[in-house]
Order: sequence, then structure tokens, then C-alpha cells
Amino acid sequence: MKVKIVAPVLEGNDKIANELKAFYAERGIFVFNVISSPGAGKTTLLEAVIDYMRKAFKIAVIVGDIEDTVDAARLSKPNVQAIQLNTRSACHLDASMIKSALKELNTDQLDMIIVENVGNLVCPSDFDLGEDLRIVILSTTEGDDKPKKYPITFFKSDVAVINKVDLIPYTNFNLDKAKRDITSINYSIKIFEVTATKQETVFPLVQFLEEKIRQKRRFKLNV
Repeated sequence: MKVKIVAPVLEGNDKIANELKAFYAERGIFVFNVISSPGAGKTTLLEAVIDYMRKAFKIAVIVGDIEDTVDAARLSKPNVQAIQLNTRSACHLDASMIKSALKELNTDQLDMIIVENVGNLVCPSDFDLGEDLRIVILSTTEGDDKPKKYPITFFKSDVAVINKVDLIPYTNFNLDKAKRDITSINYSIKIFEVTATKQETVFPLVQFLEEKIRQKRRFKLNV
């Protein structure tokens, strides 16, 4: 019975996600979806990414949280639009929520949309939001066993960011083991090691995202 209930929900979500993909493709907007546990450092990492990119690119951020607008307020900066979606009891964002949020954004000439999903390593992995790229963040303070505990999330992600690497000496986090576990689940995933509070460590990720924006623009021109 559970399968009969869940399948139509995901099918409906996927239909809207495909509409969003077409919307983004038509406008050449690059979109990435960030998933992590609460406290892994999503918002701090996104602040660093945005600070690097906001002068060169027009950015919008859609933030999902159970309650409050704290993260959207942190990410709202010059040249950056920020929308907060409060899901109340829902543990993830879905495509219909993103579609509604787009109505509140000025998407003309927008280069990139960042979706900061609700803090959870389970539910968000099932819901396609029409994104071009999915990023999962693992912090060293969580332990190196997360990839094995939540393999579907790592399998469905394109990028894994290992955050708070400066704290490894003060934890029992085994960086090599974590990277082996991640690549054993998803051999094609790209891994970045960062300390989000040290902006220079985020620069390789920023360069990667900038190239993705350029690729999306070229795709638009060739359509």
C-alpha cells in the first residue's frame, strides 16, 4: 500500500521538475540543490560561494527550512535575491514549492539559482527539483560513517563537499575512509575538501560552479 501512495507523489513531482528544467534551459539559468544534515555548514558555505560570485553573476537563493527566515536573511546580499520557504512539518522541498517560489523572483537575466534544501539526508534525495547539479555536504564533526548510512543521497549527488576539514585533528574523522566510501557508492562524484569559514578553501568549488554556468549559457545559445 505504501508504494501505491508514494509513487503518484513522486510522479507528480517529476512532471513539475521537468517543467522547471525546460524553464531553466530556455533562460540559461544554472541551478544547484544543496543537501546536508542540520549543522553541516550549508549556509556558511553558501555565504562564501555567494561572496565570491555575486559581483560577476546574478544569483537567486531559495531556502527551505521548517520555520523562520534566518538563513534567507544571511544569504540576501546585493545582486542576490533570497526567498524563504517554510515547510512547517515537511522534511524536504519539492518541485511544486520551487515553482511557486519562482513567481517571487525576477528571473530575467538570472545566471544561477541556489536551492538550500531542508536539513535532512533522507527525504530530499527522493525529490527532483529540476536542478542541474546536486551537492551533498558532509561535515567532519558528523563522523565519517554518513556515506554508508545514507548511500542513496550520495549516489544521487553529483558533488560531495567535505566541510570543516580544519577540525579533523580534533575529531576521529578519517578523511581517506570517507572519500573511499563516497566513491565506492558513486564513482563519478566530484569531491571538494573545504573549511567554509576560510574563503580561500572554497575557491576550487567556485571555479567549478563558474564553469557550469558557462556551460549552461553555451547550451542556451545552441538550443
